[in-house]
Amino acid sequence: MAESTAPKRGRWLLLAALALVLYGIVRATGTPSTPEAPSRPKAGPSAGRAAPRTSSPPPAPASAGYDPADYAAQVRTRARQAGVSARLVMAILYNESYKPHDPSFERAWQRYKPDAAFGIADMHRATFDEVRRGRPFAGRRWEELPDDRDLAIEAEAWYLRDLADRLPAHWAGPYTKDELLALGYNTGAGNMLAFARGATPGGQARSYLDRLHGNWAEAGRAVGVR
Repeated sequence: MAESTAPKRGRWLLLAALALVLYGIVRATGTPSTPEAPSRPKAGPSAGRAAPRTSSPPPAPASAGYDPADYAAQVRTRARQAGVSARLVMAILYNESYKPHDPSFERAWQRYKPDAAFGIADMHRATFDEVRRGRPFAGRRWEELPDDRDLAIEAEAWYLRDLADRLPAHWAGPYTKDELLALGYNTGAGNMLAFARGATPGGQARSYLDRLHGNWAEAGRAVGVR
């Protein structure tokens, strides 16, 4: 018995309709006015969890374009005014150069982390507000530090002077004056005095001191001290 043509005709009509639908989709997705679909994130430990909308840190600039040695003249001037070692001021700038010092990045990062430090010397607001009292830059604001690198160096030098004024005439710890001042810059005056009395620095402070030693020769060359 001959097979009926009705089922075959129905299948072909269905296939033709599907072909037209697929063609329309391809044409639509190829037009410039159609937004491109977001790429699928790579699988990883955080895959499947929604990313926070406002708490992501800002992307670092591709090139910060910063070399502490470019500010050797300012370092020598501000160190002399504050009565501290220019080599120490420069070495601390090298220690603090681990992150991008781009003004827009620093401000974006501060919105993400409100207690972040500002400027090439990485100074916190409370420290700056304390150091500026009675100083030539008393009328300046902490918010200016990212844009004014000379101000950042000036504040650093005077903070080192304040730390030096708090050191006793003699101490039991095995550290030099410059080492103690660097530790004080990193951890605060109270910890500096504890180290002077013989306390052992923790891992972070020890790492800071190690970096200072690693930057010491380069800092000396930058300011013309051997």
